[in-house]
Amino acid sequence: MQDSKKMFFTTNFNEKMIVFPNCKINLGLQVTEKRADGYHNLESVFYPISWCDVLEIQVLPEQTTDSLWQSSGLNITGSYQDNILYKTYCLLQTQFNLPPLRTHLHKQLPMGAGLGGGSADAVFFMQALLKLCQISASLEQQLLWAAQLGSDCPFFVHNTPQYATGRGEVLKPCQVNLSKYAIVLIYPAIHSQTKDAFNGLQPQAPTCNLQEVIEQAHPKDWKKTVQNDFEMTIFKKYPEIEQLKTYLYTQGAYYASLSGSGSTIYGIFETTKELKLPNNYLVFWQKP
Repeated sequence: MQDSKKMFFTTNFNEKMIVFPNCKINLGLQVTEKRADGYHNLESVFYPISWCDVLEIQVLPEQTTDSLWQSSGLNITGSYQDNILYKTYCLLQTQFNLPPLRTHLHKQLPMGAGLGGGSADAVFFMQALLKLCQISASLEQQLLWAAQLGSDCPFFVHNTPQYATGRGEVLKPCQVNLSKYAIVLIYPAIHSQTKDAFNGLQPQAPTCNLQEVIEQAHPKDWKKTVQNDFEMTIFKKYPEIEQLKTYLYTQGAYYASLSGSGSTIYGIFETTKELKLPNNYLVFWQKP
């Protein structure tokens, strides 16, 4: 039977590409209702941050017995079949006859941190693979593939500030620019499970017009109205994360919040400053 999959077009075997999947933070996150399919509808603004992983992809001329899925940096648990990069390759392989690859992921973004690092890795890998194999795919097609990989993945196809609804995959541009502020991200060495964040959480109607507040109000005024609903459950389970948010306010943050379902806390400051934190915390400053 003739293979109905489209051929890849690259002839540049051994060609390499290096990409830098960046993370995101949530400017507010309201869980508005539980859906019939078991998922939850939410409302949030996704904002890209320059803290990133490093991903190298090499096209191979033929299959090899060497390890094709390599990693360094922060430890990645589980088998390669469970890794989102492998799942991304398998998804595209259902559409195209892809060449064998060697990938190396240097992991710098912590997992279970509410930063969407795995989703970013998947989308940057997908886009790099399309370029390496000279496969033309529209923005709409990339968004469809991304939605199959995870709720946060469509955001990274755009990788610009987006107002998100649905499971986080329904997006429209949000006119917010934080480039003149210093933003600190602090991962307190706690892997937060999404199921823990939802445990005991009661969906409720939005408390404000989130997009309007984010676009029009100064970050120092967000504290009054912009909230992350997951703080209620995550702070109860991990009081030290709540203490970290309080600490950022004592240090002069305009606004501080949990990102996503945790456990990263971020703070928006006028400028960078020295913070006294435990040595095992991961800290990243995005400077003005």
